[in-house]
Amino acid sequence: MPIPSAPNPARHRDDSIDLSSWVGKTEVREDLIAPGPAMRLLATLDDVDTGFSVDSHLPPLWHWLYFLPGAPRRELGTDGHPSRGGFLPPVELPRRMFAGGRFRFHSPLAVGHPARRSSEIVSVERKRGRSGPLVFVRVRHRVLQHGRLCVEEVRDIVYRGYGTPPAAPIVDPRWAPAPEGTKARIIDPDPVMLFRFSALTFNAHRIHYDQPYAREVEGYPGLLVHGPLLAILLMEYLRRDGTPVGGFTFRARAPLFCGVPFRVLARPANGRVALWAEGPDGNAAVEAEAIVEPPRAPGGSGCQADAGLRCSST
Repeated sequence: MPIPSAPNPARHRDDSIDLSSWVGKTEVREDLIAPGPAMRLLATLDDVDTGFSVDSHLPPLWHWLYFLPGAPRRELGTDGHPSRGGFLPPVELPRRMFAGGRFRFHSPLAVGHPARRSSEIVSVERKRGRSGPLVFVRVRHRVLQHGRLCVEEVRDIVYRGYGTPPAAPIVDPRWAPAPEGTKARIIDPDPVMLFRFSALTFNAHRIHYDQPYAREVEGYPGLLVHGPLLAILLMEYLRRDGTPVGGFTFRARAPLFCGVPFRVLARPANGRVALWAEGPDGNAAVEAEAIVEPPRAPGGSGCQADAGLRCSST
């Protein structure tokens, strides 16, 4: 089937569309925290030493394997995402990226038990960057299990036009020696890793598995590594060490591409762990921070300023 050509960026203007009515829109999803998806993510991460059974604790961020959208094929857009205008606003800009998030982990989700996620559109904001118009959508998720608040997440989604295609990544890495006290490891993402993660999260966005589409339509030099996968890879340092995490923030700065090695680093200090991923050019593509502390017993509002969560709409 022929690949559609990239639309004219001039067609992707949202100035005439009132998106403010989506603020306050809510959605509720229920799911069973089954062991199967978690076991398959372990396989994707090449972890053969860990297992999950009923009542096991789900690691932080792994709630992304659950509460997945199930839009029928006929309701998908050209990019593979569900057509806009349901829960998320009908932003016309073509590129959609998971820009970052802030999390508070109050109590571990138990494997083998049902859970409930309530979601709300917190804000929709138009901006203009160097590449043209941008729309930022902020979504708040709260995950509860047996009436207990387990996870709070504030997710930032950015929509943008096609703009200038990103430059092809450097093939030979230019990494300086890791700073003293910093752990570092190199990850070489391949199409199988990206395909497996897309399948685990039921993410049909074609930039992660359809190379002709990624190149010819969205203008990328190759397949993109998922933002959530990068966050999970950063958190692997803490998961494999058994370090308790109470909060986490991350921000995507630049894309990383399939077949191009990148480096993930972790540096603990004063109850926090600085985490980042460096592209082959040595610049930080993702920056994150984990708050090291046992999960808090639920109570009060559950919001804490140092985790970047806000109790009021922003």
